[in-house]
Amino acid sequence: MTEYRLAHTMIRVLDLEASLNFYCSILGMQVLRRTDYEEGRFTNTFIGYGPEAEFPTLELTNNWDDTETYDKGNGWGHLCIETPDVYKACEDLAAQGIKITRPAGPMKHGTRVIAFCEDPDGYKVELNESILKHKT
Repeated sequence: MTEYRLAHTMIRVLDLEASLNFYCSILGMQVLRRTDYEEGRFTNTFIGYGPEAEFPTLELTNNWDDTETYDKGNGWGHLCIETPDVYKACEDLAAQGIKITRPAGPMKHGTRVIAFCEDPDGYKVELNESILKHKT
């Protein structure tokens, strides 16, 4: 059987520096590689929590000439970032001016603690209590 793995998720962003600040400076990801495509007038920046060969990454695509907010579509859901303490993460994010759209609390019909915030382009980011916290 052929093996597969999740390599990356791509989202389009209007302000690459604002997005890098949110995902890297605030949520702790690292820039793994960045390529400017002069002829295509766009930049691809791959970010994540570890090497691309081992961890899924987020590809931020900045089309240089786009100025309108991107339509998220009705099929878009969210990105999910795990953290050991969702309540503390929400406090920290709110203190930095990040919009919390669903405060930390138990998941409806579930057992984990979750919350939602928005990145600079309005993409939903779920904050999820780390599954590692539940392993003994």
